[in-house]
Amino acid sequence: MLRNLLVTLCVMFCGLVYSTDVLAQQKAEEHKTGTASFYHSKFEGRKTATGEIFDNQLYTCASNHYTMGTYLKVTNIANKKVIYVKVNDRMGHPGRVVDLTERAARDLGFHARGITKVKIETVPSHEGRSKVLAQMDGSSAGGQKANEL
Repeated sequence: MLRNLLVTLCVMFCGLVYSTDVLAQQKAEEHKTGTASFYHSKFEGRKTATGEIFDNQLYTCASNHYTMGTYLKVTNIANKKVIYVKVNDRMGHPGRVVDLTERAARDLGFHARGITKVKIETVPSHEGRSKVLAQMDGSSAGGQKANEL
């Protein structure tokens, strides 16, 4: 009887430790810092990993660190400017955490430099989608493509 109780308690404790580790790992994935760059214009019109057509005027990005369709809040550490983007592609540069569109790079204030240090946080889909749509100024590219985000 006592042995069964000890085994049960041990299994419960191990399960608790494992679930705490998993939650801590998931929480760490929600926030990263690293280097951001932006797409070269030669990728305009090509298909992304999700099958969407790449458009440098949208608020999308490539990342190997996040699941496709994840919405991200990206903060330029140097100037504190913030944008929201949706992950719709993978990238080839292993030293970068995210590759943004030219529009996103301009909004973050690093287009002329090419790269910058950023803080990235995942946000819920409903929040990310509404923030991305709010960033779009109604220009012809933004207005026509808003439904894709």
